[in-house]
Amino acid sequence: MILIGIGGNLPSPRFGPPIDTLSAALAALETEHLKILQRSAWYHTEPVPRSDQPWFTNAVVSLATRLDAEELLEALQATERQFGRVRGEQNASRVLDLDILDFYGERKDTPSLVLPHPRLHQRRFVLLPLAEIAPAWRHPIFGLSARQLLARMSSGQQVVRFPC
Repeated sequence: MILIGIGGNLPSPRFGPPIDTLSAALAALETEHLKILQRSAWYHTEPVPRSDQPWFTNAVVSLATRLDAEELLEALQATERQFGRVRGEQNASRVLDLDILDFYGERKDTPSLVLPHPRLHQRRFVLLPLAEIAPAWRHPIFGLSARQLLARMSSGQQVVRFPC
């Protein structure tokens, strides 16, 4: 299973508010090389770490591709650039963020890619939508499900599911 986190907290000049921008980004990902299989609900989430920047809109998607992990990362980063993402300081506001959370359970630690995502188990805004679409998924290192990881977290991170 390939799991991707998608989020953003800034409007795009072309697509408007974050939820519209993120929806357009998912549509742009659908190519002959990438097929979105499932998307969680959208979630409104406070910034992590806490700051005065706008809250984020987040979701998790599962997808199918023949690309390897590095090629997928390149495709995701190209989509981010296409939507106006400018990489600056870590945890800054952004129009679009696409993260590989898990790639078929692979473990990888290179300068450009760490799998599974090194902080996914610490982020309620990832675990809630992940558990929604992949309840049987298990963390490749810890062996725990998303629900089990959620149960271990403090309730400090505010995450609100968008109405359907």
